[in-house]
Amino acid sequence: MAEPSSSNKKDKPDNGGGSTLTVVLAGAMNLAIAILKLIAGLVTGSSAMLAEAVHSVADTITEILLLTALRTSAKPADRRHPFGYGKARYFWALLAAVSIFVSGAVFALYEGFSTVLGEAEEQTSPIVAYVVLAVAFVLEGTSWTQALRQVRREAREAGRTLRAHLRDSDDPAPKTVLYEDSAALTGLLLAFAGVGLHQLTGSSLWDGLASIAIGVLLAGVAFLLGRTNAGLLIGQQADPALLMGVRDTLRGAPEVDAVVDLQTMLIGTDRVLVCARVDFVDTITAGELERVCLRLASTLEGRFHDVTEVFIEPVPRSDADLRATVLARYGDRAKYSRVAEDEP
Repeated sequence: MAEPSSSNKKDKPDNGGGSTLTVVLAGAMNLAIAILKLIAGLVTGSSAMLAEAVHSVADTITEILLLTALRTSAKPADRRHPFGYGKARYFWALLAAVSIFVSGAVFALYEGFSTVLGEAEEQTSPIVAYVVLAVAFVLEGTSWTQALRQVRREAREAGRTLRAHLRDSDDPAPKTVLYEDSAALTGLLLAFAGVGLHQLTGSSLWDGLASIAIGVLLAGVAFLLGRTNAGLLIGQQADPALLMGVRDTLRGAPEVDAVVDLQTMLIGTDRVLVCARVDFVDTITAGELERVCLRLASTLEGRFHDVTEVFIEPVPRSDADLRATVLARYGDRAKYSRVAEDEP
């Protein structure tokens, strides 16, 4: 049996220019907003404004983590990391989600419950809060627009709807910025409602409830981002359309009798590892088999932009243990037949 074939393609550069611009812009906006909110919170005594100030600090920390992710994931492969550092982007994005929860949600919930359950607090200079909230809304809106523009562009290039792209995208940076900026804009509206109702009713209860709502909002965003990045970090299959394209390309080769098993994994943004077990026709020699494996690997890398690593293993499709393993992974025959051949 011939040895598995691996591509010799050089590391593909991780083009994060658009993501970097989105993250840097968001970070600069969040830092300025955090300072303004903190001043307003101290002047007015509003727990919702203080919660929003910490929210913006958490967002600033998030952007720093995302910048770290973009820089680290672009490092080339080396001896210790032969497949590169692409998954580092998912790790740092996961830490960013944790930061949103720990730094933002927990503090907002603490401030909110302290206000609701504690003694009533007098509101001072609410106009300061309104001005800061208005300025913050404009700044956050600028960052949100940039993130939305990039995500929409990526969705068009991938041929997906915006919703599908947010669900399936393998680049966590613009998605994280879009989600956190959406949460920030919503949080500003909640803070505005809390300050306004406090002024109208004279009760700090509304201010506390607004802070609690902000905390719940941030916890929800952190959970959503954490779940997405955890899935990518663990190892996720490539887009189904790419998977089917790889399968059809392999099946179309005249030397291939059957595609017995096909596995893919995202190893970074726009980087896919392909492992295929293929039953070749019995008439080719060992030397021809080696050349066919190299040709197929080169074809896959040339046809599919995201495919950067290819391993092809010749196997007999009649092997019962192998087929049982594949069927156990994919479930019923209908699901299995999408990536591999039917029984001979």
